[in-house]
Amino acid sequence: MAQRMNIQNLMVTGGCGFIGSNFIRYLLERVDFTGRIINVDKLTYAGNPYNLKGIEKECPDRYFFERADICDRRRMDEIFSRYGIEAVCHFAAESHVDRSIKNPESFIHTNIVGTFNLLEAARAQAGAFALFHHISTDEVYGSLGPDAPGFTETTPYRPNSPYSAAKASSDHLVRSYSTTYGLPVTVSNCSNNYGPYQFPEKLIPLIVLNAKEGEKLPVYGDGKNVRDWLYVQDHCDAIWTIMRSGKRGETYNIGGNMEMENIAIVEMICRILDERDALPTGIPRRELISFVKDRPGHDRRYAIDFTKLREELGWNPSESFESGIRKTISWYLDNTEWVRRVRNNEYQSWISEQYGNERGISEP
Repeated sequence: MAQRMNIQNLMVTGGCGFIGSNFIRYLLERVDFTGRIINVDKLTYAGNPYNLKGIEKECPDRYFFERADICDRRRMDEIFSRYGIEAVCHFAAESHVDRSIKNPESFIHTNIVGTFNLLEAARAQAGAFALFHHISTDEVYGSLGPDAPGFTETTPYRPNSPYSAAKASSDHLVRSYSTTYGLPVTVSNCSNNYGPYQFPEKLIPLIVLNAKEGEKLPVYGDGKNVRDWLYVQDHCDAIWTIMRSGKRGETYNIGGNMEMENIAIVEMICRILDERDALPTGIPRRELISFVKDRPGHDRRYAIDFTKLREELGWNPSESFESGIRKTISWYLDNTEWVRRVRNNEYQSWISEQYGNERGISEP
C-alpha cells in the first residue's frame, strides 16, 4: 500500500540527466513528498543543468544542487553530513553502450566505484538511513530470442557490453549491502526510456531531430532489434511507487509493455512528422532512412515482465507508445532553444561560467 514518505533529505544522484531531471520535477509536484532534494551531479556530457532551469528559484527551500563526482568519497561523505541525507535515489551512471565500447574504463570507475562510495556513505549513517534505491537496466540480463518470455527479476545476468557489465556489478554490490549490512535498499531494472530532456545521441531524439530537418536517419543493422519502450514519466511514477511501497531488499522490473522493432519506431516518427509538417521537397521522411553498420555486441531483443510490480504494488504504465511518442515529438519541436544549446554544446560553456573547475572536477 502506498505511504507518505517522511524523508526530509533525499539525495538524487545524476539529477541533471535525462531520467534524473524528470524524476526531480515529478517529485516536486507530488503532494506526498514535502522534503528537500539534494541533486548531486558531476555534469558530464549528459548532465545538463538546463533540464532543471528555474527549479532553484521556484523551490529555493526544497531543491539544492551540488556539483560533485560520486567517485570522490570525501565529497560524498561531506554532502551526506552537511544535508543529513536520509535516502538516496541513485541514477548517476555512464550509460551509453557505444561510448562504453570506446572507453570502458570510465564506465567501470563511475558505475562500480561510484556506487560503492555511495553505499559506504549510506552505511555510515547507521540507523538514520531510510532507503537506498538503485536504478538499473534490462541490459544486465543480456539478449532474448524472438519468442522467449520477458526478463523477470530472477532471470540470470548475462551482460554483453562494458556498460551492462558495469551496471550488473553495481546491482550485485547493492544487494550485498542489503544482505551483509542490513542496509535498506530497493533496486529497479527498467526497459528503454524515452521522453523530454533525453540527450540527442539516443535513438528517438536523434531520429526526431534529424527527420524534422530532412537529414539522414541512421539505423543500426537491419533495424529489427527489439526493445520494450517506457515513457519517462511512467518510469518516474514506478520508481516512486517502489520507494514508497516496495519491500526492502527486493528488485522490481519496470517495463512499458510495448515491444517494438527500431525500424518500426523510426517509421512511426516519420509518419507523425509528415502529418504535422511535410518536408519542402515533398518526399516522405521514411525515404531518409539509412542503414548503417551494426555496433559490436548489439543485443537483439529485450523485453521486461513487470508482473511483480503490477501484482504486488499495483503499478501499470499510463502511456501507450503512440501517446507517449506524440508527446515526446511535440516536446522536442516546442523546445528548440534547449535543443540548440545541447547540440551546440552551449550548456557546457554555461557550466564553466557557473561552476568553473569547482572542487577539482575536470571540465567535461
